Amino acid sequence: MSETRLIRCPACGATNRVPEDRLAVGQRPLCGRCKTPLGKPLKVTDATFAAEVERAPVPVVLDLWAPWCGPCRMLEPVIEELAAEMAGRLRFAKLNVDENPATASRFTVQSIPTLLVLRGGQEIDRMVGVLPKSEIVRRLERAVA
Repeated sequence: MSETRLIRCPACGATNRVPEDRLAVGQRPLCGRCKTPLGKPLKVTDATFAAEVERAPVPVVLDLWAPWCGPCRMLEPVIEELAAEMAGRLRFAKLNVDENPATASRFTVQSIPTLLVLRGGQEIDRMVGVLPKSEIVRRLERAVA
């Protein structure tokens, strides 16, 4: 019997047990309750930040972005891939800085895209700008080690 990961659904919040071997072969599991694909970044706001990020049982990668930002849109598919690949080990969340200035200000975000790696709401790493996927993975692996 293979190991399982607990993955929280970004849509309904249900916790799902997903076998590691399904994730290893690239399958994208669905939520047992609402059938939403698991391993997608969660949308976070100033109001939901504490519940979704600070109280998360695993480290959170927070993508601070804006819809008008070209580099942010370039990074989006990489974040989607990483969310699926690292589901259960890391939680991925997206925060629109235009709509949620309090959280962006709290972390003194001056440039986007910015990726913050947070554990218990405390910053443990920061990546600014568009980085290659391999560099992001290297730094994320170090954060979860």
